Amino acid sequence: MTDVATPPFNALTDNPERRDGLGQLRALMDAGRRPPIGETMDFALVEIERGRAVFEGTPGRRVYNPIGTVHGGYAATLLDSACGCAVHSQLSADQGYTTLELKVAYHRALSDESGPVRAEGRVLTMGRRTAFAEAKLVDAAGRLCASATSTLLVLPLEA
Repeated sequence: MTDVATPPFNALTDNPERRDGLGQLRALMDAGRRPPIGETMDFALVEIERGRAVFEGTPGRRVYNPIGTVHGGYAATLLDSACGCAVHSQLSADQGYTTLELKVAYHRALSDESGPVRAEGRVLTMGRRTAFAEAKLVDAAGRLCASATSTLLVLPLEA
């Protein structure tokens, strides 16, 4: 496997303008760039506002598990991204975050026939050091396929 030719976008270090979290994510979308995980798993941030993030992707056979459906990690990755970016959208320029806990419930199996999927995350509560978020993943028909809750640690960034 080879690395992506374009250097990966890093919202925390590619920020000479000192944008806040929402500004960083808008810049990512405006540049048409995705983090390497989005390239690898074919999903992208498509909507962002303060406290809310939406990702879309199209699961295919490249992310199948041995029993012939999309691996649960695909859904978990989209849900984690939606929760994380919802929190990221509320951070200042000198803050970062990391996921402490992600609890995923799988409601319906995904396949390459599920069509594009949409993960929408929103912040439930935002503290100085801890944030809580939730996300839902729906298929092209709008059916709930997976949901998640997440606890995230808000971190100060080195200047």
